[in-house]
Amino acid sequence: MRDIVWSPSEDYVGRANVTRLMRTHGIETYDELVARSQDDVEWFWDAVVRDLGIEFYEPYRAVLDDSRGVPWSRWFVGGSINLAHSCVDRWAVATPDAPAVIWEGEEGPSRTVTYAELQTMANRLAGGLRAAGVTKGDRVGIFLPMAPETVAATLACAKLGAIYLPIFSGYAAEAVATRLQDAEAKVLITADGTTRRDRLVPMKEAADGAAAMSPTVERVVVWSRLGRSDVPWRDDRDLRWDDVLAMGSATFDTERLDPEDPLLIAYTSGTTGMPKGSVHVHGGFLVKIAAEVAYQADLHPGETLFWVTDLGWIMGPWEIVGAGALGATVLLFDGAPNDPPDRLWGLVERHRVTALGVSPTLIRALIPSGQDAVRRHDRSSLRILGSTGEPWNPEPYRWFMDEVGEGRCPIINLSGGTEVGACFLSPLPITDLKPCTLRGPSLGMAVDVWGPDGKPVPRGEVGELVCTKPWPAMTRGIWRNPDRYLETYWSRWPDVWVHGDWASIDEDGFWFLHGRSDDTMNIAGKRLGPAEVESALAHHPAVAESAAVGIPDEVKGEAVWCFVVLGPGIEGSDSLRAELGSAVAEHLGKSFKPSRIVFVAELPKTRSAKIVRRALRAAALGRDPGDLSSLENPAALDAIHDLLGPRAEGAE
Repeated sequence: MRDIVWSPSEDYVGRANVTRLMRTHGIETYDELVARSQDDVEWFWDAVVRDLGIEFYEPYRAVLDDSRGVPWSRWFVGGSINLAHSCVDRWAVATPDAPAVIWEGEEGPSRTVTYAELQTMANRLAGGLRAAGVTKGDRVGIFLPMAPETVAATLACAKLGAIYLPIFSGYAAEAVATRLQDAEAKVLITADGTTRRDRLVPMKEAADGAAAMSPTVERVVVWSRLGRSDVPWRDDRDLRWDDVLAMGSATFDTERLDPEDPLLIAYTSGTTGMPKGSVHVHGGFLVKIAAEVAYQADLHPGETLFWVTDLGWIMGPWEIVGAGALGATVLLFDGAPNDPPDRLWGLVERHRVTALGVSPTLIRALIPSGQDAVRRHDRSSLRILGSTGEPWNPEPYRWFMDEVGEGRCPIINLSGGTEVGACFLSPLPITDLKPCTLRGPSLGMAVDVWGPDGKPVPRGEVGELVCTKPWPAMTRGIWRNPDRYLETYWSRWPDVWVHGDWASIDEDGFWFLHGRSDDTMNIAGKRLGPAEVESALAHHPAVAESAAVGIPDEVKGEAVWCFVVLGPGIEGSDSLRAELGSAVAEHLGKSFKPSRIVFVAELPKTRSAKIVRRALRAAALGRDPGDLSSLENPAALDAIHDLLGPRAEGAE
């Protein structure tokens, strides 16, 4: 087996949560575990519940019921549960003084909240929301920065049986309103503001604008994050966070719910103007995420999980639910993780982070800061490096593993999505790794790689990532739009979920992703993922980061355009364009040489640092890019529009 960059030590294998699961069921190898979890999904998910001690008020009589059709599968049928019980109530009794949440804001000092304190906050908020008129099934928008109050808000909604909407903390009013309107939210919970790169983010003003456009919103609850004296206020609608807590009490009778009762509606950015509301439920979301954080991130009680994310991305609920379900600690940071450039590594050192999750794009953005920014901080607490969001390039992958993890830690590279509720593919800490690999299926996920004929492709070939069986955390549809749900995921092959990712499995059984199906370029009849072009560019010392897109071409079908951010102090020139074009041709072949290279100051990204390539392609073609509410830096796209001009498609 070639190209192995990490192999687990006896310590990793011996203490891994997944090893305990395997020993309990007499499973000896990784391949045997994956196969059994796919072949008998009901056995596997029942085994997860028992192994992790997930508590149901009433036991379920059936693990799975797909009698309504696979797209509408129901899990843990006949049981009763509440996610908040598993994520806070049980630990407030068992380990009341254990840290549940550690929070650090951009301005400095940290704050720790124990499980007992978190339960009290969630109980008081649940009681206060009930007093304000929130009942089971009502929708509540949570538009907050990452903080203990955010965790308490999600748990309070769960305790009530209300359905929460996790909303990205950087959204403007219109993007917030789109989600509130679609869900017909009754209450919006927000903050007076937050800071990012030392600048005020006026969240209350955005919340006011959103509420004004959302006729169902009756109350706006405001946490005084910054203590602003000038925050706008409406006495007939607005409630102070502390006043709402005072309306409740330290005790609250957590609702006993059906496992299929909705927990949250998570909105994904759409290629059209309307985001999709993915519905997730108490039972399946809890069990699937608990399994991932236990077996993939290998988190234990007494350890700390930190994923660089926001509540508005699925990894926000993922880290909150995963750490809580296991009685561990979640670290939340409110601010820019690369300002100053060593901020992230300082957080790891100060809070003794065990599992650190990032996006590949964030690592590419941190590499120019140099090795010293990393090495000046103690990272010995790290055991797991995590990543998600997009495919890796080899050089940043190795930098993350070697520089950040000192070669000691595996990169647990997850791939899934908001609609998946978690991930389809992921390594385990007991497996060998090759650069950029996802290793194999996430446990219990019957995924495969299919060709256009609906059959598995041979090893080494690229095909569509599909899932042939249901799983507990899959969305229970798109909110109030079942037809869109069926058309988006289930319409190509009967009872088969088509995710929209290109994937391949090499001769050794290692899985790799090659980008989104709608990102993939078709150059002279050959499919090419943007990551392959971007990897070729990354070899050149002048390139800090890049994005490749396909543009219609009369001769080739599509031609490659590259948007390139240069390193500090490097000026763009025609000679540099020629060098970069030659570098791509040398690595991939002359037919893949870019037809245009555009030097830009920055690339359009989401808060989770994912490059929005469809926006770049739309800019090049002068077309409507669809929903851009997830962009953190819309000015970057405006600058690219100005740079390209109105006749971009016909340009050089």
